Amino acid sequence: QVQLVESGGGSVQAGGSLRLSCAASGYTASSYCMGWFRQAPGKGREEVSTIDSAGSTTYAASVKGRFTISKDNAKNTLYLQMNSLKPEDTAMYYCAGSRARDLCWYINYNYWGQGAQVTVSS
Repeated sequence: QVQLVESGGGSVQAGGSLRLSCAASGYTASSYCMGWFRQAPGKGREEVSTIDSAGSTTYAASVKGRFTISKDNAKNTLYLQMNSLKPEDTAMYYCAGSRARDLCWYINYNYWGQGAQVTVSS
């Protein structure tokens, strides 16, 4: 059974940093596409960043240059380092996994974590 468990959310002031972690079990994170999504209150889900089996990354324009996605294969864990946070980054953040290996921005994701709240105050 695949489980994805996020941690690392919290509250910060604008300009601050947070790092989200997503520990995978029953699933080899290094072998497949994984991604981070977010959903703000009253808004639809937004794709934030993805990483493929080769380590190639993609970012939404709104976070490019501020967020970094990475995997630690030894720990079977996905990360999202978020710097220069803005109030508009406030959302519930979800990690997701798939069985695809590339074109990660365009695929459907099969597995989802429970979410981690990120709140950025001005």
